[in-house]
Amino acid sequence: MGAKKNFVLDTNVILHDYKCVYNFEENDIYIPIVVLEELDHFKKGNEQINYNAREFARELDMIANDNMFKKGADLGEGKGKLFILTGGEYPDIISKSFIDKTSDHRILATTYTLQEQKKSSKTILVTKDINLRMKALSLGMAAEDYINDKVTDFNVFEKAYETYENVPPELIDRLYSGDGTISLDELEFASDIEPQECFVLKSVRSSVLARYVPQTGLVKRIEKERSFGIEPRNAEQAFAMNVLLDDEVKLVALTGKSGTGKTLLALAAALQKNETYKQILLARPIVALGNKDLGFLPGDEKQKVAPYMQPLFDNLNVIKHNFSYQGKEIRQIEEMQRNNQLVIEALAYIRGRSLSDTFFIVDEAQNLTPHEVKTIITRAGEGTKIIFTGDIQQIDSPYLDMFSNGLVYMIDRMRGQNIFAHINLVKGERSYLSELASDLL
Repeated sequence: MGAKKNFVLDTNVILHDYKCVYNFEENDIYIPIVVLEELDHFKKGNEQINYNAREFARELDMIANDNMFKKGADLGEGKGKLFILTGGEYPDIISKSFIDKTSDHRILATTYTLQEQKKSSKTILVTKDINLRMKALSLGMAAEDYINDKVTDFNVFEKAYETYENVPPELIDRLYSGDGTISLDELEFASDIEPQECFVLKSVRSSVLARYVPQTGLVKRIEKERSFGIEPRNAEQAFAMNVLLDDEVKLVALTGKSGTGKTLLALAAALQKNETYKQILLARPIVALGNKDLGFLPGDEKQKVAPYMQPLFDNLNVIKHNFSYQGKEIRQIEEMQRNNQLVIEALAYIRGRSLSDTFFIVDEAQNLTPHEVKTIITRAGEGTKIIFTGDIQQIDSPYLDMFSNGLVYMIDRMRGQNIFAHINLVKGERSYLSELASDLL
């Protein structure tokens, strides 16, 4: 156990994880009063950050006592204490460096003052705002990101699948005959294979796509299955379609850059399974670009979010274009939309709905926090399958990165579970131009 430290929390840390104060072990936590002022502005609304602001207020109410402002409130066994800093000092070094007395600069002032008061222990500002960290460092203050939910093992996101060489030819022959399965124990590298893992087996004369199904203990052959007019174009797309169509796999993560077919495959599989599930929900979080919120857009709520939902409708149109305009498939899709069996909507409007017997696709999941992903999954009722899709290198949220977003966090925590599968799509299939831009720009 090292020397005890003092951690000053920024507003965005609390909005990211309302239970963050319990994650600093025996160290003391300090919250500037300006942070509480900022949290007040977030308490109204239906977004996850609004929920987190309200939940933190409740946590604070349970912790609060007369000692919080001087001696600190005890956070529990093995934990430090929580302090609310009300001092209004604004050191000269802060006022000379930054003209405007913004909330961020007041937090810097509070951190600097605490650092000067407690020189015997290290004081660290914790913020998910990169610019604020740089400002703190420029003034000689220690600053860190909130890394409690960051993923450290990133190998799983760097390749499409494993290829196992030198497999006995007779094992592959058996996968191409009979019921298309072999026992996992027959593979000498069986201990390296995780539940629901998809891979390629190669012998000196042939190869086969395969998946380990933990429910049966068998490795089964995978073929390119066509779903609602969409056929996989490469091995990883075949893997994705296979787990999407398997009702035993209740949770699926599809990662990959733009143009790899993540959302299209998920939607095609959902439509293929429309008789199995009572409803298909396709949603995505809204992350306003250019530091503008939805208020600047014209129209009512539905009209404001329409531009953000358009990519989802584009995927639906791609599927429709595979069929005759008067075909039964088009009529079926339109009827499902009229009867609310197929719903495409902003994720905020999905919250609170029953998720029983539902095929639920969450697009752009890399823009969700770990807590948001947990909230979605824990709402899953009987018969529900949830698919998260996203490009972990294309994050629009200012306080998330490729190591801390909810999608990678969920994949990291769910790996090895029998009902979970993760497929990383590498090859772009939209067009050569799209692939080139994704790689080079």
